[in-house]
Order: sequence, then structure tokens, then C-alpha cells
Amino acid sequence: MERLIDLHGTALEEFDRRVRLIRMTDWALPTPCSDWDVHDLVDHLTTEQLWVPPLLEGRTPEEVGDRFDGDVLGEEPLAVWEVAAREARTAWLAPSAQNRTVHLSFGDAPAELYLWQMTFDLGVHAWDLARALGADENLDPDLVAELYGWARRQDFGPGPMFDAPVEVGEEAGTQERLLALAGRAL
Repeated sequence: MERLIDLHGTALEEFDRRVRLIRMTDWALPTPCSDWDVHDLVDHLTTEQLWVPPLLEGRTPEEVGDRFDGDVLGEEPLAVWEVAAREARTAWLAPSAQNRTVHLSFGDAPAELYLWQMTFDLGVHAWDLARALGADENLDPDLVAELYGWARRQDFGPGPMFDAPVEVGEEAGTQERLLALAGRAL
């Protein structure tokens, strides 16, 4: 689990690095997520981070309610992202956090599964944000390798977060294969 918590930190840094590149004129740029622009993508990841502390404290989605509905970024999107990311990371680093059962929208799950999902989402969406901004799209190779290994064992299909996997050629590298599992065609 220690390796996974380190990977989460790397994925968080990858996304954070791209968030810090956003200029005022970039918020409406389209992303590879067909329904989201840059603002929507950052809002989505920020909202996910806001959910971490209460879920790791044992609260249910019903107890949290609609507290994080709508646009959470407000007038200071970078500051809101920074606080949400810091608080989520702090919650994950708490001594017993990784051994808990978490109440998620689809049912109870081990915190380890939730952490893998969060790490995967941060990694893939870091690439999405980089693509939208025209920034460096290369993700940390160790993160990519570990996420690809985990993702290959999951049942990915079209769903609320990612499109159906796409085919890639034999020459595709690990990052391209990882992104293809999340429905990204390069």
C-alpha cells in the first residue's frame, strides 16, 4: 500500500503541474473529455478531492449530501484546487486511512480500491489537461506503468467517467496503451 500512496502523490503532482499552467483565457478550451472544457475538468478533479476527507472519515454519500454539487471552483479556482488537493492528500496520509472501508456511490469498497481509482483518474486527467493546454503530455513513466498494470485488470467499458477502450497498434508504448484503456485515441 505504501507504493500506492506514493503513486497517488505522483499522480496528484502531475495534475497539479498542469493546473498551474492554466491562464485566464484557457478555462473554456475543449478537452479530450467530450463534455468538459478545462474548467469542467478541473472542477471535476477538485470535487473528487473534496470528497476524500469525509469518505475516509467513514461518512456515506448520503451524509455528505449535496455539499459538493455545482461549480466548486468559484472565483479563485487555483486556490480552491490547492486546498482540496492538500486536504485530500493529508487524509490519505493519515495512519489508518488506507485500511478502512469507504462508502462510495456504488457501495462499500476497500480504501485501497478507492485510492487506485483516484490515482488513475488523476493520472489520465493530467494527460487530458495537458492535451487541452498544449502542454507536455508525458506522464511519469513509473506512474504510467503501475496504472497500466492495474487498469488492465479492471473491467473498463463506456461509463460515466471514461469512453470505451480503443485499439492501439503493436508499436504503442505503455502511456498510449494506458490512455487507450480510458478511451483516449492519440
